[in-house]
Amino acid sequence: MKTAPYLHLQRQRGVALPVMLIMMLVMLITGVYLLRSSNSATLAASNLAYDSTLSRAVDLGLHRGFQWLQVSAKVNRGLLTTNQASQGYRATLAEGVTPRDSAFWAGSTSVDDGTGSGNRIEYVIHRLCDATGLYNANDNTCVQTAANTVRTGNSVAIGESMASDAPIFAASPQLHYVITARLDGVRGGNVINQMVVLIGA
Repeated sequence: MKTAPYLHLQRQRGVALPVMLIMMLVMLITGVYLLRSSNSATLAASNLAYDSTLSRAVDLGLHRGFQWLQVSAKVNRGLLTTNQASQGYRATLAEGVTPRDSAFWAGSTSVDDGTGSGNRIEYVIHRLCDATGLYNANDNTCVQTAANTVRTGNSVAIGESMASDAPIFAASPQLHYVITARLDGVRGGNVINQMVVLIGA
């Protein structure tokens, strides 16, 4: 009878070890998941920063394309009616063609990104028309927007509103041009930026 409590205590001595092992295993798994999640967050932040850097760099292509469009529209607008391969300009864009298609980049040009890394920024300018030539030719259809001009003076043409805040639209429409630039980064990043420019016909 005196040995029964001793046997009962002896049986309970080994229970703490498996419980502690299970708790340590749970803590180990939790630590591994926390470490992996923090690494994933760090990698995601690093990738976002890298994509942002590429996006800022690819804007150089948009800027170069816009400069050429702006100068051409002022100096010699006739250049905009035909393809200008040396400037990456296409006077047409086929319906359904997207930047994922190789045909979209036909006639593009490239410029160095200026960082010394050897990356080339490729850009192409499209006039949103079905055919080359004048926008108002019979066989041509272009995306156009009526230009809203500022009302000057008190004169009102026939058919226009006499309201003081009524818009006045210019007789000559604005044509739509899309500048698209892309850059393939060294770490596999690929960034494509676009800009729409409206220029009076």
